[in-house]
Amino acid sequence: MLRQVTATRYVTPLREGGSLPGLFEANDDGMYVVKFRASGQGLKALVAEVIVGALALAAGLPLPEMVLVELSAELGRTEPDPEINELLTGSAGLNFGLDFLPGALDFSAGPDAADSQFASELVWFDAFTTNVDRTPRNPNLLVWHRRTWLIDHGAALFQHHSDRDLVARAREPFPLICEHVLLPMADGIAQADARLAARLGDTEVNAAILNVPDEWLGQDPAAARERYASYLLARLEAPRLFAQEAEAARGA
Repeated sequence: MLRQVTATRYVTPLREGGSLPGLFEANDDGMYVVKFRASGQGLKALVAEVIVGALALAAGLPLPEMVLVELSAELGRTEPDPEINELLTGSAGLNFGLDFLPGALDFSAGPDAADSQFASELVWFDAFTTNVDRTPRNPNLLVWHRRTWLIDHGAALFQHHSDRDLVARAREPFPLICEHVLLPMADGIAQADARLAARLGDTEVNAAILNVPDEWLGQDPAAARERYASYLLARLEAPRLFAQEAEAARGA
């Protein structure tokens, strides 16, 4: 399970993202970028953050530490901005946090922005998790200590927002991979497919899903966990159509 901390001080809003995350200090003296349960994107965005973040780590991709952040409504009641006040007070309880990387720089796309292996693995991973939000307009990557870090996976697993059966959609195409910021540099997707698929199996998928708090999963958390596991494992079944699709998008 993810480590849990308690927010002790609201530092500032971070207005770059559509979910209006905030920077908080916590009782472990750490600083965390917090995504709120009361944001317009809802609890499913937090579910995606946790599952996809845990899968990224299992696949060997760099991600800041994830935590669950207990937030008191009292922290928002002195906030003068009415939008932020409502968001903070409405988010009392468990929220999602990512370790703050002080001094991190926004990723700048370019022909030498990433090596082929990293680019190929990230394109593969984002195709697997149907992440619609890793485009040149919004890469959701940070450069810190000369390394590129993944952030912000709330828009991944986008099919879980539909009323249609999630598992039945597991093998559907993901054409939006053609907009991936690193696709031009990803010339080893077939090799990445072999490496990363070997790192992600039943154990890793189920462990990732177990990190999600029951209260984020609706009235039947066990059934929800089973749906997510069946969906992700079906996507990993060979042949992995998303990997073939990503490779075709690069060659188009």
